Amino acid sequence: MAENNTQIMKTSLQENMDYLNQVLQVDVSFDLVYRVVHVGGKEACIYFIDGFCKDTLMQKMLQYFMDMKEADLPQNVHEMLKKKIPYVEVDVAKDYDKVLTNLLSGVFVLLIDGFEQAILIDSRTYPARGVEEPSKDRTLRGSKDGFVETVVFNTALIRRRIRDPHLRMEMMNAGEASRTDIVVCYMDDRVDKAFLKEIKTKIQNIKVDALTMNQQSLAECLFPYKWYNPFPKFKYTERPDTAAAQVLEGNIIILVDNAPSVIIMPTSFFDVVEEADDYYFPPVTGTYLRISRFIITVLTYLIAPLFLLLMKNPDFIPEGFKFIAVKETVNVPLVWQFLILELAIDGLRLAAVNTPNMLSTPLSIMAALVLGEFSVRSGWFNSEVMLYMAFVAIASYTQPNYEMGYALKFMRIINLILTALFNVWGFIAGIIVLLAALASNKTVSKQGYLYPLIPFEWKKLKNLIVRVRLPGSK
Repeated sequence: MAENNTQIMKTSLQENMDYLNQVLQVDVSFDLVYRVVHVGGKEACIYFIDGFCKDTLMQKMLQYFMDMKEADLPQNVHEMLKKKIPYVEVDVAKDYDKVLTNLLSGVFVLLIDGFEQAILIDSRTYPARGVEEPSKDRTLRGSKDGFVETVVFNTALIRRRIRDPHLRMEMMNAGEASRTDIVVCYMDDRVDKAFLKEIKTKIQNIKVDALTMNQQSLAECLFPYKWYNPFPKFKYTERPDTAAAQVLEGNIIILVDNAPSVIIMPTSFFDVVEEADDYYFPPVTGTYLRISRFIITVLTYLIAPLFLLLMKNPDFIPEGFKFIAVKETVNVPLVWQFLILELAIDGLRLAAVNTPNMLSTPLSIMAALVLGEFSVRSGWFNSEVMLYMAFVAIASYTQPNYEMGYALKFMRIINLILTALFNVWGFIAGIIVLLAALASNKTVSKQGYLYPLIPFEWKKLKNLIVRVRLPGSK
């Protein structure tokens, strides 16, 4: 089909039908429907996909066309659009590629003998769920709606919050087979125009058969990841209020059809760990929540390697904290206990994702018994190790970004191994590896990943740490 992209439609209805029927194989696919009718004394044909059209509307439109008299039919398609089609979303196409793309997207296509252009009536209706609050990006306060898999609904949720004529929603597509709809959303008077041009150019130049994994496929096509640096370059959100706030700050939002979340870019480390709850509470509470999240994020990385270091060097433990030392017999080396539990925690997460709701409670009970009391009694694990890894497992859920959580996990494992092998110098080397990974990482706009910490800019850094005022307020 790619070879016929520039083929222009003919004035003969039969030639147009022969071409479309051959390409689409309408006799093979049951949901591709076509029907020959008479419109204003001329033969016409309608094409549509069963399940994508509003039945009541199309029944009325078809009745209107079939009742049209010969004297009422205009001589060209443009006059037809202006005077004879009582519907809002109408367009024309003169090449087969555009007709096929629209038809396979669910648009109603009308071909009339003698007209060298097809009439496209956008009467689509997609199967869609309600815009309920997303299960991951929940907030204690604020809106309870969330993005869904239909891109038009998602753009409407953002439009509802930003009633500014400078808001732009540019439609693009990618994928030779999927032709997935992609919307680039931004504020024309606030966005970085050079970065915007770069993003749009990269989307236009994507050469891929299909965006199988929606946003992830698009992200990897736009900016290939360096496998050795796990820190995320994108922030994803399922919340329309968060997306709207980012647009107002001059960022670019990318919406992909069939994806219930959007991509925010550019994104730094501080953007990733930010949450909507920081702004839904008064400044003092929002600042406390933000600082608490930063502290807990640091602790999730440090607590396990630091405990291992102190156990290897008991003389480093201050007198008042001697109680943290392991008192039971260590049957399995501490580093192996930590590594096994890191794997076990991920195993429980995967089990929880794939467990039916009715069985989630029994799974929790079994996990608590087997990995809790019985694992300590059996001698595999020490209670202190179980305590600290339990804290790490729970604290990791305070991290709103999955990718950032796993990036810190990988860095923690590296530090554990280095500490076990090289003691103090290994612990220091692990921290250096973390800082090097953060400092060497760049956002998709080529800005420093730790900006405004590196390079240092106190005013912006203070606004990221201390919640003073709401975004967009003056």
